[in-house]
Amino acid sequence: MPAASLLPLFGSAAGPGTLGGPAGSGAGGGGRKAAGPGAFRLTEKFVLLLVFSAFITLCFGAIFFLPDSSKLLSGRIRADHERALREAKETLQKLPEEIRRDIRQDKEKLLQDARGRKEAGAPGLPQRLFRQPVGAVGKEPADPDVRQKREKIKEMMKHAWDNYKRYAWGLNELKPISKQGHSSNLFGNIQGATIVDALDTLYIMEMKEEFKEAKEWVENNLDFNVIFRKKAVELGEKLLPAFNTPTGIPWALLNIKSGIGRNWPWASGGSSILAEFGTLHLEFVHLSHLSGNPVFAEKVMNIRKVLNRLDKPEGLYPNYLNPSSGQWGQHHVSIGGLGDSFYEYLLKAWLMSDKTDEDGKKMYYDAVQAIETHLIRKSSGGLTYIAEWKGGLLEHKMGHLTCFAGGMFALGADGAPSDKTGHHIELGAEIARTCHESYDRMKLGPEAFRFDGGVEAIATRQNEKYYILRPEVIETYMYMWRLTHDPKYREWGWEAVEALEKHCRVDGGYSGIRDVYIHHESHDDVQQSFFLSETLKYLYLLFSEDDLLPFEHWVFNTEAHPLPVLRKDDGNKEENQK
Repeated sequence: MPAASLLPLFGSAAGPGTLGGPAGSGAGGGGRKAAGPGAFRLTEKFVLLLVFSAFITLCFGAIFFLPDSSKLLSGRIRADHERALREAKETLQKLPEEIRRDIRQDKEKLLQDARGRKEAGAPGLPQRLFRQPVGAVGKEPADPDVRQKREKIKEMMKHAWDNYKRYAWGLNELKPISKQGHSSNLFGNIQGATIVDALDTLYIMEMKEEFKEAKEWVENNLDFNVIFRKKAVELGEKLLPAFNTPTGIPWALLNIKSGIGRNWPWASGGSSILAEFGTLHLEFVHLSHLSGNPVFAEKVMNIRKVLNRLDKPEGLYPNYLNPSSGQWGQHHVSIGGLGDSFYEYLLKAWLMSDKTDEDGKKMYYDAVQAIETHLIRKSSGGLTYIAEWKGGLLEHKMGHLTCFAGGMFALGADGAPSDKTGHHIELGAEIARTCHESYDRMKLGPEAFRFDGGVEAIATRQNEKYYILRPEVIETYMYMWRLTHDPKYREWGWEAVEALEKHCRVDGGYSGIRDVYIHHESHDDVQQSFFLSETLKYLYLLFSEDDLLPFEHWVFNTEAHPLPVLRKDDGNKEENQK
């Protein structure tokens, strides 16, 4: 994740060293009745989380580092960046009272501008038909054993949330052993990441009091004091300058105040990263739907046009693309870190479009065919895995992040050619089995595991043996359960619950562990925000009935925040949404 020196690049109306609102996201869940100006609809609240997620995807991206330099930046851009850095340092030197005063002044100016536009008759957001969200709360499981297990997962969420509230409220994450707040460089000057990330999990678990206090914190402290839909659109507009490159492939880093963008200096000659620019599609298409402004969807559709014009080595998508030249960087292909969610979003764009996005569908199935041909292999012990491709050579390593692909393959089975439907389900099941095998020793799995030198699904390097409460294996169990109802996926999920309780639960919350192969735990003392937003949510869904966030009505973005499927007639009827 980003180094501290890059953080001041993210500026906003609140000052050059802060973000005006979160990465992606329309917060989870809201009232079920038609809402007035003081209330928020469920789908609008989900958008807050989704825009927050898009921010993080665009601005922060992958965690792997490669050597490079920033010599490709022009003198003008470099000067702008240096100026932004100076402004950020000046902001950080101000007293808190001065910063709050600046925020109030910027807020007043924003409201004055909004009033001026209204008095001038400027068009607002379009009217949208409001439908009661389907399946935002499901019925109780019929099986008493399943119901009891789901209640246990809800208790885990309460333990994680209560300790975050007790020791780190308003900060990004919790250090559950030190019992204090934690803020990695990932979040920059954003605060409250766990609160924003957990909103929809709290809602679907019907933790009403916790949801209420989280919603109030968001409204009061993230300056989202107007309806979330409007703020989501405003934030989307602030992201648009990231696309001001010769190709329209967006920069990874954006100064929101100045509109100046750049890429990570380590990313293959100043390239943009596939899993960053390829993981905006759902959120930006949804922003166009909410705002009535097609520009958001146009930006991400242009990314597809650029990709479709390019020759792809063996039909594969390398992880790096230069936004100036429009050429691939290093020919490194991964379905894990740096590449993963690009493929996921091709499929989910088709699903979110009510299966009308034929271009996304074709790109997805073509990519899966190339992945099967060139990356998917079977070990001597019969385990199916997805290797990494580096300049034509395979590295027989599979990351924990790659384990999401089992669920992806199964989810995409319905749209595959009729003679391939069963094959895609089976492929998902095989990946699920391999990832379960990586969990088998402690029932939690390492960051990466290998298939060479007689090794089968085992981490052989010390820097690959840690577990940071990641969700991808459980995500695949959830999809496989929903699509097959094979009881082994619930059995495997419960193994993970018991392992989390045994190895990761501490008095102050839940902590990752440094080595999954040793029995005396060495905790990393971080309760990741995604543990609440993804890991526990997927576990809860695994032990819920299929009517909770049913797949025919909802699509999960890459951070497990649900987006509604956009039906063809969604815009035909009108209701005033201020």
